[in-house]
Amino acid sequence: MASSLFTRRLVHSSFSISYKPQVFTSLLNKKLFYSRPKHTHTTLKTSSSQSPCVMSSLAGGRRAEYSTLSVSPKEPVVSVDWLHANLREPNLKVLDASWYMPDEQRNPFQEYQVAHIPGALFFDVDGIADRTTNLPHMLPSEEAFAAAVSALGLENKDGLVVYDGKGIFSAARVWWMFRVFGHDRVWVLDGGLPRWRASGYDVESSASGDAILKASAASEAIEKVYQGQVGPTTFQTKFQPHLIWTLEQVKRNIEEGTYQLVDARSKARFDGDAPEPRKGIRSGHVPGSKCIPFPQMLDASQTLLPADELKKRFEQEGISLEKPVVTACGTGVTACILALGLNRLGKHDVAVYDGSWTEWGAQPDTPVETSS
Repeated sequence: MASSLFTRRLVHSSFSISYKPQVFTSLLNKKLFYSRPKHTHTTLKTSSSQSPCVMSSLAGGRRAEYSTLSVSPKEPVVSVDWLHANLREPNLKVLDASWYMPDEQRNPFQEYQVAHIPGALFFDVDGIADRTTNLPHMLPSEEAFAAAVSALGLENKDGLVVYDGKGIFSAARVWWMFRVFGHDRVWVLDGGLPRWRASGYDVESSASGDAILKASAASEAIEKVYQGQVGPTTFQTKFQPHLIWTLEQVKRNIEEGTYQLVDARSKARFDGDAPEPRKGIRSGHVPGSKCIPFPQMLDASQTLLPADELKKRFEQEGISLEKPVVTACGTGVTACILALGLNRLGKHDVAVYDGSWTEWGAQPDTPVETSS
């Protein structure tokens, strides 16, 4: 294990795994924390009767009087107040799924060590991926995914809350991954780590030895599967093929036009006016597709817009909510933010084109349109 790239990266970190997790909160945040109302109420639907369930976030840290089981998979996000109230629920696991564009030069695991939600595990978006392709962070096989998340200590009975360091960004990708493998009890933390910290909630300043070992074990487990070594798992997958599209399906759809393809990249990239960030990729878009840049799903605080606002965004671009939708982007990350928004609108069967533009634009024979 110590010889793996992942482990070497951990060893070279400035944070020792022998340190016990520390909690730090600024004086300003303490003021915010203790001055917030004693009860903040959020209403979500129950999974059984679909009637409203009131969730109380207790500023004093007392245990909430409701179960995570009551949250509906039909609502794709939970608030930071809800998570704070439920953080000690035994069947609730929190995942830090932070990931950044290569040109940002940010290391998500190092940032996880510096500050993460207490008890959160690190989910490596680039590591828990298909090892048989050169395309970045593509969906792994069922066996590989099961091995990796089992190494993280996750089970099918767990409710999962996924967050990232931007607000809503790469967490949506991991939300989609779990749904593709049949796990619907997964939610994105609305506003992510920035909103958690802005709300005055504590963060841990170093990762426990157990959390680091689990992250390393997940990387090693997936590598073993691709080498033909499959061991016992605690997490069972149930693949949902309708939630993921391939290049061949996109090609067929150009002719058939059954699905609406929506691209989450910027308008400049979509139109072909701006170069792609990765070398060797043509500029433009799939013929017949439409563009809704992913930031249009979010408000200024990087939380998911209300349903009525989301509906306007799609209708303005001529997207019918009565017809099937496939989303795409650069590498299959921000396409999942569009899927998240559509999920809030009741479209729970939206597929993501996994290879997205990095795959399509690199092919010599795929048709490409531009605005000029």
